[in-house]
Order: sequence, then structure tokens, then C-alpha cells
Amino acid sequence: MTSALLPTYARYQLAFERGEGAWLISTTGERYLDFGGGIAVASLGYNHPHLVEALTEQAKKLWHTSNLFQIPGGETLARRLTEATFADYVFFTNSGAEALELTIKMARKWNSANGAPDRFHMITFEGAFHGRTLATIAAGGNAKYLDGFGPKTPGFDQVPFGDLGAVKAAIGPQTGAILVEPIQGEGGIRVGSTDFIRGLRALCDEHKLLLCFDEVQCGMGRAGKLFAYELYGVAPDILASAKGIGGGFPLGAVLCTAEAGKGMGLGAHGTTYGGNPLAMACGNAVLDVLLEPGFLDGVARKGLLLRQSLAGLQAEHPDVVAEIRGEGLMQGLRLRVPNADFAAAARAEKLIVIPAADNVVRILPPLIVSDDEIREAVRRLGAACGHFEITATQDSKQGAST
Repeated sequence: MTSALLPTYARYQLAFERGEGAWLISTTGERYLDFGGGIAVASLGYNHPHLVEALTEQAKKLWHTSNLFQIPGGETLARRLTEATFADYVFFTNSGAEALELTIKMARKWNSANGAPDRFHMITFEGAFHGRTLATIAAGGNAKYLDGFGPKTPGFDQVPFGDLGAVKAAIGPQTGAILVEPIQGEGGIRVGSTDFIRGLRALCDEHKLLLCFDEVQCGMGRAGKLFAYELYGVAPDILASAKGIGGGFPLGAVLCTAEAGKGMGLGAHGTTYGGNPLAMACGNAVLDVLLEPGFLDGVARKGLLLRQSLAGLQAEHPDVVAEIRGEGLMQGLRLRVPNADFAAAARAEKLIVIPAADNVVRILPPLIVSDDEIREAVRRLGAACGHFEITATQDSKQGAST
């Protein structure tokens, strides 16, 4: 039967009906070890009792009132996020793209409030992914996503990721902010160096620019800290979050300093569903777990175990695995074989990994993954590598026989 869904995805012939921890169970009853996490969304895995209870209890009470009224859960979550981070204010959205839209608007509004409305340009980086709206595809600059949607939204000047010299050269009289993923996700798990990220902070301070971080994929515990900026010893002025913050329930957030948010007064921005009671219950439940003493230290430790295990995998299969990248439980394998084919080989081993740019597959397990599940996933990755080595051996034999 032909699908009635708009054909914007080439979906795999695979569907899931339930999940348990780091595992997904298909509609045919097969168990898959999920090291994609819904693309870094399932931060607490599947069917986490605390998250289920929080959502269920709130669903029995109230789903929606609109932001014309106070939403106590939102007040609580915003306060907890500001107490745990650099931020003074939080605005809740439904998605990462919406969070990035507000980030862009907030940066432009700040410059306008400071008497410089012409400083609406942002420096962004090659390989970035910030969403699928007209502004965020312009910020990302990927020609594939821009094609056919008319003139590119102005105000985004792209430079190579990691190149401070290029950033300095791009700063001009219209520059008002820098937008960066400290760890690029879709771009291939490319980790910004400490010198690079600190250099961006210094440039922003020198030129009176806002430093904006997109932590939609790398934040909320993924890199072993609540947010990845903590790895670098500097803080942004604005930070966009989503994906793991709701543990699977649609939720995004923009965190900002009081200075960065000073232009966002009454009526400057709004949302119908953002910060709704269901989302706030989920966000608070996720934060309950992430802020438990020792939890994030455990993520960092498991990230080290994963990294070391992947290093062993690379040593065993150098003809398949070219490089390991990442931080915490956000790791990537750059491959010598097509990444889509490798992801398919992993699925054949009942393991889910996610392709990215630069011929990388992303490894993004739930933060509650166990040591044994990490070892089992790496074993299955090794079996996936074996698919290509067997093929190469067969091709070699056929070549010799002719």
C-alpha cells in the first residue's frame, strides 16, 4: 500500500512497537540494541519508570493552558536550568529548530536594542546543522537543504569549522554574533578544540558579539557534562537545547544571560505549545535523573569505556574503521566503507547506529546504557565490520581466479 506520508524520508522497512531501556522491540518481535537513541533524543532510554510516571501523572491533570497563564512546571524547570548553568533566563520551545530560530532572533534583537540594527549577521560554520526552517537552513549552509526554496535568508557568513583565522577575517561591521555547535553532530561528530572554542569567546568579547551555542544534539548530558560548554571552561551568551531535554517528548529551550535577553520584552516572541504542562513534567523528570549525584560522572565514565572499546574495534578492523571521534556518549566512526551500507550491516546484527556527514556513523546510546550493553554493541559493530571483510575476501578470490 502506498504511504500517505509526504515522501521526505527514505524510511527503512522496520518499525518498532515498544522499548525497554536501551532496547527497541520491532513489530515482528525482534530486539534491537539502540545506539542511535532516536538521534540523541532518548536520553533516559525507553520506558524509564520516572519519566513514564511524570508524564502519566501530568496527563491525568492538565495538558495545555497556553502561555497567557503561569505554568508552574515551567517556572520550576527554568529555575533549575538557570541554577545549574550560566543562564539567567529560559524560553521553552517544541523543537531544536524553534530554539535556533529564537537564538537567531535574540541575537539580532540584542544588537538592535544596543543601537546597531545593521549588525544582524552571524558567523556560522561549514558542516553545521541547525534545523530545517528557512533561517536555520541558511545558517547551516548545506546546499542540499537550500535547493529549491528560493533566495537564501540573508545574514549568515560561513567559515570552516575550527579555523579561528577565518573567523577573524569574517568579522565585519555587520557582524553581531557567532553561532556554533561545540560538537557537530550531523556534520560527522567533529569536536571543537579547546583553543578554538575559547578563541571564539575571546573574539566575541573583543568585538562585542554574542556567542551562541547550538547544543541541541551535544547537550543534556550527552558529552558527560550537563552541557558541552562546560568541557571548555567558557560559557556562551545564548544556548539552544532540545532532543534529550525531554527524553523523547517534544521539548526545546533557549538559555540566555540577562544581557543577551534584554531586547526580548513583552511581545517580542511567543509560542502556542512551548512550555506546556506535559513537556514541563518530562523536562523536570529528565533533569531529576541527570542531576542525581554521580549520574553525569557515570556518563563520562561510560563514554571512556565506549571510546576505549571503539579503539579496540578500530585496531581489529583498520580496513573498515578509519577514525574515532567524539566526547562522552556521543561518538562517531569515520569509515572506509559507505556509512549507509555499514548502518545496514549493523541493523542486520540488530544494532542501530545513525549515518552522518563525512562518511561517519554516530553512536548515541541512551545515557542509562550499561557497561555490558556497551560491550555487546561493540561486539555487534565488529560483526558488522566482518560483513565488509568477508566481501573483500570474496572479491579478492574472484579476482585471483580470473
